[in-house]
Amino acid sequence: MKPVNTATIEFLSRSSNEGFARTVTACFAAQLDPTLDEINDIKTAVSEAVTNAIVHAYPEELGKVRLRLKLFEDGRLEIAVQDWGVGIADVEQARTPLFTTGNEERSGMGFTIMESFMDTLKVRSRPGKGTTVVMSRRLARRLGSR
Repeated sequence: MKPVNTATIEFLSRSSNEGFARTVTACFAAQLDPTLDEINDIKTAVSEAVTNAIVHAYPEELGKVRLRLKLFEDGRLEIAVQDWGVGIADVEQARTPLFTTGNEERSGMGFTIMESFMDTLKVRSRPGKGTTVVMSRRLARRLGSR
């Protein structure tokens, strides 16, 4: 299915850009007239994906993060967060709850949280080449909207 609207932005892997990515996604998703709960779930998932790219992909330097957003006629929002950082050696292990390569401040729940707030979650990664997280959520049609 072809998207009815798309947007792509790139930003540096600075922690201050996590809030920017959340806000951009919420504004883009607003076209589907989501509930506040839906927006909060989407913002949380984006926050986790972007934070992973910022913290884990570029542990020693700044790098580039790309956020791609797509809206589909059936009310589905697709979000892709891509980096060109260190990559993930074992994606299945990384998706295990409580697993982290970060310090003791990291909970290891990022992928679990993304999965719980979105309908689908796909993770592609190659060590030394980067990671792409693609997630989607179909937003409920509200009576009288759209």
